[in-house]
Amino acid sequence: MKGLVLAGGTATRLFPLTIVTNKHLLPIYDRPMIYYPLDTLAGMGIREVMVIVGGKSVGDIVELLGDGRHFGLDLTYRYQRGALGIAHAIGLARDFIGDDAFCVVLGDNILRGDPLAPLARQFEDEQWGAGTLLYKVPDPERFGVAEFGPDGKVVGFEEKPKQPKSDLIPIGVYFLRPDAFDVIENLAPSGRGEFEITDVLNHFIPGGRLFAPVYEGHWADAGTVPSLLRSAEMAEEDDRAGRLPRPVERPRDPA
Repeated sequence: MKGLVLAGGTATRLFPLTIVTNKHLLPIYDRPMIYYPLDTLAGMGIREVMVIVGGKSVGDIVELLGDGRHFGLDLTYRYQRGALGIAHAIGLARDFIGDDAFCVVLGDNILRGDPLAPLARQFEDEQWGAGTLLYKVPDPERFGVAEFGPDGKVVGFEEKPKQPKSDLIPIGVYFLRPDAFDVIENLAPSGRGEFEITDVLNHFIPGGRLFAPVYEGHWADAGTVPSLLRSAEMAEEDDRAGRLPRPVERPRDPA
């Protein structure tokens, strides 16, 4: 399985913090935000990762992460021109992914606790078409929201609804296979002018091909100032409990 980290976007909800820098470089406790999704992928046993960059400070992200060897990863990069949505960003990785299954983690998603490696193996072994992790939130109208049928299975996702049909949302971890790229190619932009990941997930619901377990760990999206603070507090709690690994230090380049 390969990995993608999406680290583009304009992050207007974090202004003025992001007026002159990429939000994924902002600190979450004692390390840059983008370290967390890389740690999530590494914890699944994934080693080949593409980072989709865009917006401001692209060179700073590359300088910070380098080739990824100090994370135990092999990193490559691809540039996304404009904020065209999650599905569009994923589509840029088609050549990199090849014939492999892959996991996408949004660059502002902080996950702690419940390990994801068993879920990654389950997705691969059971041949699901696509997958995401569901999480209960108090403000589902900010996200794509899961709708359930009488049998308790997901029947659809609605992006940022004014009247949410549940309090379970697909968080920014997506498991996909190469046939997802054909789905993305045929998407139309939403009313927001973006290519939505929820439309990709909806494609795989018929026939029961969507993998959608509920995530039991701790999650924050760090996309607003309150959630940025909450993410830092969550990391500090893990640090005090000895659950937060030491921050990765990039080796100095030889003179």
